[in-house]
Amino acid sequence: MGRFDGRVAVITGAARGIGFGTATRFAEEGASVAIVDLDEAAAAEAAAKLPVVEGARAIGVGANVSDSASVDAAVERVVAELGGIHVLVNNAGITRDNLLFKMTEDDWDLVMGVHLKGAFLMAKAAQKHFVEQKYGKIVNISSISALGNRGQANYSAAKMGIQGFTRTLGIELGPFGINTNAVAPGFIATEMTDATAARLKMDVEEFRRLNAEANPVRRVGFPEDIAAAVTFLASDEASYITGQTIYVDGGISLGT
Repeated sequence: MGRFDGRVAVITGAARGIGFGTATRFAEEGASVAIVDLDEAAAAEAAAKLPVVEGARAIGVGANVSDSASVDAAVERVVAELGGIHVLVNNAGITRDNLLFKMTEDDWDLVMGVHLKGAFLMAKAAQKHFVEQKYGKIVNISSISALGNRGQANYSAAKMGIQGFTRTLGIELGPFGINTNAVAPGFIATEMTDATAARLKMDVEEFRRLNAEANPVRRVGFPEDIAAAVTFLASDEASYITGQTIYVDGGISLGT
């Protein structure tokens, strides 16, 4: 018996990286999984790789999370094809890093649109079903960058906004049997952080080593670390937890 037998989990931005690692963990624990991604072909390809257990299914759904019509259509498709929705993980995200004086309005708007507006639209579409069934779990992906990070005024603001959004949904949706929490990852070894190393003209392994040395546990994180926290918060074991943000960062946010 898995923790998510008979449940349907929707994970945005899950064709790769943290999202795919999280989708994999849900599938391993019995959930039917919908991978939602801007690239529907990539979403379908990722869904086909999930270790789906007997009685569960996985589908890939194309959607632009910053567009309300696209979001509504995606959620309705999930409900129609998988029979419902019980868990929403708002993971979709992009970066458009630059120092403030170089950052364009498009850089700002695109990041806010995917992270904050995307979480808002997905949560709004999902909560209709959650309220009706008096059950639902929302986990939003924030970041240690919410605490401030040079060159990421847009991303940092969006990720701290996610935390305020999470707290507010905890208050508003709690009476309807819906738990809303957030996970704030630190450095996670993914294609995105590898791309950052390349942009800085650094060797990937050296980049990871330096980031590992910067935190108390002396290692980098992996998508599986985030998946473990997300699935806990989405499980019934965490039914008395809502409105919280858990930093999964090897302790670097402790300032040691």
